[in-house]
Amino acid sequence: MKKRLTQQQEFEIMKLVLDKFLWLGFIVMGFGMYEMFYNTVPIGLAWIVVGAILLILFMILIVKEYEVVR
Repeated sequence: MKKRLTQQQEFEIMKLVLDKFLWLGFIVMGFGMYEMFYNTVPIGLAWIVVGAILLILFMILIVKEYEVVR
């Protein structure tokens, strides 16, 4: 039988995964800054846009999966 997680346990696991996606997005954006300073600006700007898209996609996933209760 499969073990079921509580909503709190599921949220804790999601936070661990969130941390990794945030690091990935910011590393890609940092690489874009490096490319802008040491190579060409258009290539660096493209990497920054890719990093921003990664962060926005993950934000959409979180908002879709978990509703915010005020």
